[in-house]
Amino acid sequence: MSKRTVAIGFLGTTLDRNDEGEARWQQWRPTVGLCQQAETPIQRLELIHGASTRDLELAEQVRTDIHSISSHTDVRLHPMTLRDPWDFEEVYGALHDFASDYPFDTEQEDYLVHITTGTHVAQICWFLLTEARYLPAKLIQTSPARAYEKSRDPAGISTLIDLDLSRYDHIASRFQREQANSLNLLKAGIATRNVAFNRTIEQIERVALRSKTPMLLVGPTGAGKSFLARRIYELKRARHQLEGRFVEINCATLRGDGAMSALFGHSKGAFTGAQTARDGLLRAANGGMLFLDEIGELGADEQAMLLKAIEEKRFFPLGSDQEVESDFQLMAGTHRDLRARVIEGSFREDLFARINLWTFELPGLAERREDIEPNLEFELQRHAREQGRQVRFNVEAKQHYLRFANSTQARWAGNFRELSASITRMATLADSDRINMALVTEEIERLQRTWGIVPTQDALSSLLGDQSLDHFDRLQLQAVINVCRASSSLSEAGRQLFNVSRLDKEKPNDADRLRKYLARFGLQWQQLKTYDLNC
Repeated sequence: MSKRTVAIGFLGTTLDRNDEGEARWQQWRPTVGLCQQAETPIQRLELIHGASTRDLELAEQVRTDIHSISSHTDVRLHPMTLRDPWDFEEVYGALHDFASDYPFDTEQEDYLVHITTGTHVAQICWFLLTEARYLPAKLIQTSPARAYEKSRDPAGISTLIDLDLSRYDHIASRFQREQANSLNLLKAGIATRNVAFNRTIEQIERVALRSKTPMLLVGPTGAGKSFLARRIYELKRARHQLEGRFVEINCATLRGDGAMSALFGHSKGAFTGAQTARDGLLRAANGGMLFLDEIGELGADEQAMLLKAIEEKRFFPLGSDQEVESDFQLMAGTHRDLRARVIEGSFREDLFARINLWTFELPGLAERREDIEPNLEFELQRHAREQGRQVRFNVEAKQHYLRFANSTQARWAGNFRELSASITRMATLADSDRINMALVTEEIERLQRTWGIVPTQDALSSLLGDQSLDHFDRLQLQAVINVCRASSSLSEAGRQLFNVSRLDKEKPNDADRLRKYLARFGLQWQQLKTYDLNC
């Protein structure tokens, strides 16, 4: 048994009226024409109309006319009082109440919402309620027959609009592409490989585009909190959700009256040296985004005023008795455990609750070692944009650097900021736009000194036990080290190790070949002579 079709719509106080008498049948009337569509026969029409006597008379006339041309259509009249049919809040509320009270029976009936009649505000409200599934319906648009058609049927034509976008493969694909572009923007085009981080970015993308509430980024110094906050701002601005500036401040740099003044502004004469008034960062961020990095370093007074500014969008500048307004989205960053600081009393519990609705943890570089290589390429591209000079790694040099960067020796205490500095140093020093083995070896030694790492027997033992090395590589490396330790020089060791392949070379350089092999693992000939491997 096929379902009944039920239409819901407004009476068109102008279009449905037209001429009186028999002449009205020669005119297109949208509500009457809706019930004349052969492709969509209407079994019931829920017709909403004004409460005035004139509106009721027109509704009765339309019902009579529909019955004369479509006797199977049951027209039910619904008077609705709207003081201002152009007031969005009033119209939406009235239609929302209508939808909430209506006894929909989707198993027995299909529903259409007629959007041709009613004010533009009513049409928008119909769309929003249907798209949000308050109305389990499709939209239907009616219109007069086209001018070029020979038969100008006064019934006109109709078009169905299904808002279930999941049915449209091309639209779904477009949404997927747009989301991929958003994720790409947040990651700056870096093809990150860390599963947990990618999942976090996906959540951030959804929240950023759907919410205006504060967001908290937690992670160690150099993990990219400031970088990501700016990218979130750029994403929201591209979607026209923000129009103001991106304003950033590290709260650890704020102290005393300077903190209050920097954040909330001050009036002239508020304190010694305040010769002119100052707006402050919160007002500068009006309509945009305020990023408070290291928010855990704010003092108690600043925390109290910030809470008021977040909740009420109003605050008092320092030394002023007049409130000012600023509507901004707050992004906060910290490397602290704010929950612990709440317990110890150094951070307000109510402020923490306000900024903790959306908290995202950004792992440090040591926890995202699989992302070192794509970030390496990103840093080289950035260096090229900034310096106008494209620098590349030699293949062996890149492998050597990545092997070290991914090893347990590499501490990356400064996280991505430290990686960026490392790549920048090598790119700057590179001759002929190539980063060679010598530069990489020098950079690794520099990093080791920075981290206070002195090569020891334990370090070599750790290298041989590194599970990131293939078993083949570990066995080969240990055999090479044994030969080196038993040889009096690098050249002697090289001659033994390359005793066959060297015969094919006109000028064999055994020492250089061995040196490059050892460098792949961050090793030098002089170091090997001091190790005791007990093998």
